[in-house]
Amino acid sequence: MLGYYFKLALRSFRRNKVLTALMVLAIALGIGASMTTLTVFRVLSGDPIPSKSDRLFYVRMDPRPARGYTPGEEPESQMTRFDAEELLRQKHARRQAMMVGGSAAVQSEGRTAKPFRIDSRHATADFFPMFEVPFLYGTPWSDKDDERHGRVAVIGRKLNDKLFGGGNSVGRTLLVEDVGVRIVGVIDDWSPAPYFFDITNGGYGGSEQLFLPFSTALDLKLGRRGNMNCYGDQPTNDQLGLNAPCTWIQYWVELDDLGQAREFKAYLDNYSAQQKSDGRFERPANTRLHDVMDWLDTNRVVPGDVRLQVWLALGFLLVCLLNTVGLLLAKFLRRSGEIGVRRALGASRRAIFLQALVEAGTVGAAGGIGGLALALLGLWGVRQQPTNYADLARLDLTMLLATLAFSIAVSVLAGLLPAWRAMQVMPAIQLKSQ
Repeated sequence: MLGYYFKLALRSFRRNKVLTALMVLAIALGIGASMTTLTVFRVLSGDPIPSKSDRLFYVRMDPRPARGYTPGEEPESQMTRFDAEELLRQKHARRQAMMVGGSAAVQSEGRTAKPFRIDSRHATADFFPMFEVPFLYGTPWSDKDDERHGRVAVIGRKLNDKLFGGGNSVGRTLLVEDVGVRIVGVIDDWSPAPYFFDITNGGYGGSEQLFLPFSTALDLKLGRRGNMNCYGDQPTNDQLGLNAPCTWIQYWVELDDLGQAREFKAYLDNYSAQQKSDGRFERPANTRLHDVMDWLDTNRVVPGDVRLQVWLALGFLLVCLLNTVGLLLAKFLRRSGEIGVRRALGASRRAIFLQALVEAGTVGAAGGIGGLALALLGLWGVRQQPTNYADLARLDLTMLLATLAFSIAVSVLAGLLPAWRAMQVMPAIQLKSQ
């Protein structure tokens, strides 16, 4: 029966080409605009590590002087080197990692090519298993490499392709600022979106291809990227020193459940109280423990203009739906005579209602195809923008299917009122007027 109704819908489209084209265009414009913005919003607000985002926690505390203290204010967004290394030494979490973004000039062994600068990450060994970094060759470095300031490195696939032709480069030497380091691992393509573990360097578009032990990077005096906040009255000559009053390090822990999270939060409060007792901290304990999604929300990683665009696009879709409702009403009411004849010949109101919905759904399917083309065009336009998330604006299979399903659903929704009005047609009145 549905197939028969579909044939009737196609026949109706051929009789009313202009009206049909207007309805398809209205649906396509609304779907194209809304799915473009929803795709961008989905990419930017998605869970970057869904398998364990509720078990990874970002640590914050407040080591600043008492001067200027306001009860209830937020603590520092990063850690001092002293506190990060002390928490790492005490090992109160299943896994824990301190890190910072950096940059370095690299060159292959034998100096066969000119050196060039790349973004790097200076971290401790747990970084790789904690964030489920996929390896193509080799393994991460060990805790002992951290302790011994080992001259080791993990590189990204792109850097491996550029310097070593994509082969297994484990065991080979990479020159970092003219110092040789041994490659212990090569990671596969990996760039979480958002780049949640270091928001200070931008929420999107992470492209780090060199990973070094934190201690080694300090020894090599490599450049660092990201924010730094130094406090206190005394000038600081060595801002990266162990006792420097500067916050510049990100610190993450992995815990098994919320119970462990509560215990770790209590541990942080006790640690802060102890540091105040020792004279390092002056303020009352003020610590935070954010899971991944809470940390992204706290930093408002999704740009405000993207949220606004979503609401504007959905409002535009609503306008398009109202126009479609009006066009469907006009179309069905023009066919009152035909509907009256069908009712007189025995068609039930339910059959008329279902036929009208099938016709509305067919309009939606055609509009969805047009909307899909417009969405692809819109996403292409987004990728041309000078933003760090532009390249992420791509329509995957899930959103492609969702676009078509959404188009059919909204068109059927728009067809409910016209279909209800169509099934109310009185056959006797229509036959009398013929």
